[in-house]
Amino acid sequence: MQISFPNEIPEYSARELTLAFPALVDGERVQCEITAEALEDHFGAASPRLEDMVGAFDAHRARIEAAARRLLSETRAQCAVLRSGYVRFYEANARA
Repeated sequence: MQISFPNEIPEYSARELTLAFPALVDGERVQCEITAEALEDHFGAASPRLEDMVGAFDAHRARIEAAARRLLSETRAQCAVLRSGYVRFYEANARA
């Protein structure tokens, strides 16, 4: 499975408190999302405001994409939502 991430600006959802970003899985576009909670808990976002979430996403994009890559692999490229618990689990196991 080939997974890459286009360098696009993530889309903010105030209603869902998420940032959406695309992945390309074997050439097909798949939407990934990361929650405000995950960005606050693991990537230093100060709040669920757009500016804080995008700043944290940009500063930690490689780590976020690595977690998304693993989740996409585990779910056979279904839509990936990175929640705080998954990021905690991923990072704990990535260090092991």
